[in-house]
Amino acid sequence: MSAVPPPAVATGSTRATGGRRWLALGAIALAVSLVIMDATIANVALPVVIEDIHLTATEAQWMNAIYALVFAGLILTSGRLGDLYGRRRLLLLGLALFGVASLFAGSADSGTALIAARFAQGLGAAAIFPSTLSTINAMFTGRDRGIAFAVYGAMIGGMAALGPLVGGWLATDVSWRWAFWLNLPFVVVAGVGTLLLVPETRDVLARRGLDPVGVALASVGMAAVVFGLIESSTYGWVRQDDGALSPVIVTLVAGALLIGVFVLVEQARARAGRVVLVDLGLFRLRTLRYGAIAALVVALGEFGLLFALPLLLQGAMGYDALGTGWLMVALAGGTFATSGLTPRLTERLGQRTVVRAGLFLEAVAVGGLALVLPAGSAVIAGLLFVYGTGVGLATAQLTSVMLSEVPIAQSGEASGLQSTVRQLGSALGVALLGGLLIGNLGSGLADSLSGTSMPAAQQAQVVRVVKQSAGAAIPALEHQPGLAAAAAPAREAMVSAAKETTGLAAGVLALGLLATLALPAERRDEEADAPEPVTADRRG
Repeated sequence: MSAVPPPAVATGSTRATGGRRWLALGAIALAVSLVIMDATIANVALPVVIEDIHLTATEAQWMNAIYALVFAGLILTSGRLGDLYGRRRLLLLGLALFGVASLFAGSADSGTALIAARFAQGLGAAAIFPSTLSTINAMFTGRDRGIAFAVYGAMIGGMAALGPLVGGWLATDVSWRWAFWLNLPFVVVAGVGTLLLVPETRDVLARRGLDPVGVALASVGMAAVVFGLIESSTYGWVRQDDGALSPVIVTLVAGALLIGVFVLVEQARARAGRVVLVDLGLFRLRTLRYGAIAALVVALGEFGLLFALPLLLQGAMGYDALGTGWLMVALAGGTFATSGLTPRLTERLGQRTVVRAGLFLEAVAVGGLALVLPAGSAVIAGLLFVYGTGVGLATAQLTSVMLSEVPIAQSGEASGLQSTVRQLGSALGVALLGGLLIGNLGSGLADSLSGTSMPAAQQAQVVRVVKQSAGAAIPALEHQPGLAAAAAPAREAMVSAAKETTGLAAGVLALGLLATLALPAERRDEEADAPEPVTADRRG
């Protein structure tokens, strides 16, 4: 077992102070909302960023994927550092790093600099996130725990949904750079709130030591898989254009092998009684096993969609960044509309039913987008509202379901594991669905132009520019001498690629729904009246 977990705070600590724990929940949720919002706020501004600092399509994917990938690779280790040295201390360190990285992200003048800053933001996010879910799990029990998770999930979901509106407004009326600089005042507010309201806790029984081998194997393995998925549109899956072996297939195989070796190493370390990155025995719990599968594919579908949709709206449908952001408000509206209803629905129907209803709505809404694109703004907004409703129902309750059977002694480890799964799904979503969008855009446009009178060299140039810009260059084609005739085929190719991408996203969400059917039946015990467990955790 890798660690004794974060606390279920005993009587006489934070829980006994009544309203203070809800204020602490607000401070924690604000800090985490910054982390989650930053994963989405840049999406709406992405076409503007591509044009301004000349990002390539693969750099645009890496800008999003690297953040989630670093987050996923380090969150468990960061959680253990919090157990050993203090969770509030780690949270404050993460906020400081996140703020500095946001400053540099907004100042970036090249793809390399921006990706490096996003890497650093991922480091900060990995330090911020680990103790939050386990702290909530410890501070609240019974009915209050369900309400706390609902408030937490609604705030995170709402901030993630409002991020595109803020990013769109800034990109249109101010500068895309403020999409990152805007984090700075909120980092200060969250930091002050953490200092004043969140108690310092550490795990006095946690075993000393880390698992650097496990961290390296898992991180490099995941990075190799994501690299292969992102770079497939550049190098091809198996062969490059010149017939040489593609590095994509090599890195995908290497990544899979490294992840397999990681599993074997972790099992061997556990048998030897050594510290491990993650106790793989947790996957014997059906709620965590199938909940993790659902969370992975749901995050894959969600973040793949949030990457692709702004590129479509601004590249092929005539929206600017602000207009795209306003459409995304419908998603936020759906999330907030369900936040007050979710606790009552959960109490009446049970967590699993609420999760399944949410995933069903998400899959139906995204599938509807695949069918109706390019539709009018009212239709798109309506489907995004339904999608947001599903997010509001499913997100927080899925987290609660995953932790429901985990022993209190492993709650921190399990909450870190579910966060890792979600972030891995986010990175895979941007890599897989983003790669599909870009690849289909290039091939579709090449097919459309092949039947025109445009010279072959010019066709290749148009395809290269449109593909490398992920469609952001399409509006400019109409104003380029000799290239205006390519604008309409490019828009059609973008719409077709987006329909295929959203269709696949809907299928992925449906797989997440199917995974929840394997969850065990919910036990309707009197949790609210159960005595609170006392742990060895101490206020620090």
